[in-house]
Amino acid sequence: MAETYDVTIATVRPGTQPQALAALEKRLAKDLSLLACWYSDIGALNRILIIRKSAEAAAAIENRFAALNARSPFGIGEFVTELSLDTYVSFDFIPPLRLGAFGPCYEVRSYVLKPDGLAPTVELWRQAVPGRARVSPLLAAMVAVTGPAIRFLHIWPYKTVDERVRLREKAIIDGVWPPPGGPDHLISQQADIYLPATFSPLR
Repeated sequence: MAETYDVTIATVRPGTQPQALAALEKRLAKDLSLLACWYSDIGALNRILIIRKSAEAAAAIENRFAALNARSPFGIGEFVTELSLDTYVSFDFIPPLRLGAFGPCYEVRSYVLKPDGLAPTVELWRQAVPGRARVSPLLAAMVAVTGPAIRFLHIWPYKTVDERVRLREKAIIDGVWPPPGGPDHLISQQADIYLPATFSPLR
């Protein structure tokens, strides 16, 4: 069965990321559902990405409603300029996220798919990921089931930014990536590099 995740992206005021992360540590460090808390380093700046195991549907809605009503969501309301709260469902052939040190550089790629693009994208990835994973591992591939459609998120861990460049080039040269025909189903793409907060289980 596909895994479900709550993905929060908080954009904070320039220069306030350290204070926001300190406040999040107090709020999230003992949260057993927490999988990752990362901050952007390259790409869209001043963002904090939080990934948690999704609760049962009714509890997830209750938790989200509580965050919307909170005076200071996640304890960082004074720093936030934009906040998104979404549920994502993993592609059914992708293993569940497991905790550990796989980074510290996490490339988070956000794609918007054409209206009929999800099913063919899943099948193309099902065929291509094993070959690509022999070059470097894929941490997550999932689609948003809330918010604007159709958003597809995938995450690739690397030891350094230089390693990312080298391994991506190798995957292209080896002919294992991107999936043949995959770009035909895309409307837009964004890539950002995130680094783990000190308390992030995925680091």
